[in-house]
Amino acid sequence: MNILMMTNTYLPHVGGVARSIAAFSQQYRKMGHKVIIVAPAFEGMPVDEHDVVRISAIQHFNGSDFSVVLPLSWFLSKTIKAFKPDIIHSHHPFLIGSTALRIANLYHLPHVFTHHTMYEQYTHYVPGDSAALKKFVVALASHYANLCEHVFAPSESIASVLQQRQVTKPISVIPTGVELQKYRQGSGAGFRLMFGIPVNTFVVGHLGRLAAEKNLAYLAEAISLFLQTQKDAYCLMVGKGPIESDVRTIFERAGVGERLVMVGILEEPILASAYQAMNVFSFASQSETQGMVITEAMAAGIPVIALDAPGVREVVRDQTNGRLLNAVSTALFAGALKEFYLLPEKQQRQYQKAALITAEEFSLEHSATKALAIYQKLIDSDNKHRKGHEDLWSGLLPLIKAEWNLIKSYAGSAGTAVFGRDDLEINNTSNKEGDKEGVKNSSKNNHSKQDDE
Repeated sequence: MNILMMTNTYLPHVGGVARSIAAFSQQYRKMGHKVIIVAPAFEGMPVDEHDVVRISAIQHFNGSDFSVVLPLSWFLSKTIKAFKPDIIHSHHPFLIGSTALRIANLYHLPHVFTHHTMYEQYTHYVPGDSAALKKFVVALASHYANLCEHVFAPSESIASVLQQRQVTKPISVIPTGVELQKYRQGSGAGFRLMFGIPVNTFVVGHLGRLAAEKNLAYLAEAISLFLQTQKDAYCLMVGKGPIESDVRTIFERAGVGERLVMVGILEEPILASAYQAMNVFSFASQSETQGMVITEAMAAGIPVIALDAPGVREVVRDQTNGRLLNAVSTALFAGALKEFYLLPEKQQRQYQKAALITAEEFSLEHSATKALAIYQKLIDSDNKHRKGHEDLWSGLLPLIKAEWNLIKSYAGSAGTAVFGRDDLEINNTSNKEGDKEGVKNSSKNNHSKQDDE
């Protein structure tokens, strides 16, 4: 099948969404399917990309490392007509997500949406951040999900949240899988030698975008407290982001800055070696829908110490493959790190073995196969209802319908944010009758004009 992926973020941007799309797309192609990714332009993106269509975007939106794509439906029409997609898969409800909805309606294609992100955790990037704005983005994402045919949730926790938020369309749990063999390779000792980390020291690791919503100030405080008690321990951080200097400052203020190793963004195959260089992986984010880096770490046999949160609790099993901590002080998180540091080698190996077993449950091939089966079911169902509209008016009706649904979605979300309910929802019953009458009259006038000609 031909799959059109549409996203506001993609490589070389560092983040779970970009990596998820890249992983699924690569696996789909291995399984014989075609994929085109529509994404914004990014600084440092590859010059020669295959099956990626880049759209102009505003770089470093509001001081962040995000690009804000400018949604241009008609710009894509040539690519879409040539590719002839069987299904549209959007990965954001905003900006290019709106474009995806319009395209799906215009070309009568089934539309899947993955709810990757807890969007209310990211409103600090928008001027005027407030409780009302958080409520608005939650409502808007839920309205958007209900305009699609099927919703993918990366974890059971998020599926439950979406149901609580009145998402009524079918929801399937499709975690981003891990290429197991990729992370079982590499050389931890070689990586340590390359970056000046003593071979026999204990290393607390972290990988991800260095941003406020990842709760990294908390994590940096906790790890630096641990390093103060254990003089032979190091911290390895992989990734870049807007609060990188803040993280450095926390370690330096604690007097352990010389044992913080920040290596920036790493690509394969060295990324696997970075995981292998860690003794334990630390994670404090509570804004995730799925902790991809957690399953990657476990695929490398690295136990995880993390705060309990959606997308994390499905993977980390307390006292089995790591520690799952309730919201605790940084001192208690540091204490958990110390407990693991003091474990006898035999017990550490048991944790490592349990991590490898857990990773087996999250293989990329298994997740991709499940997703493709849902795609095919939607395509088969949708084909039964497609119509061969050829005249201009009929061809425009789906686009008009999409625009109308978007307007209702935005209005409903605003009503939920301001009034606590959908006060701004447009009365569907009365407008459906009006829509039918308007279509009937327009169609009649159109046929009359053709007859006259």
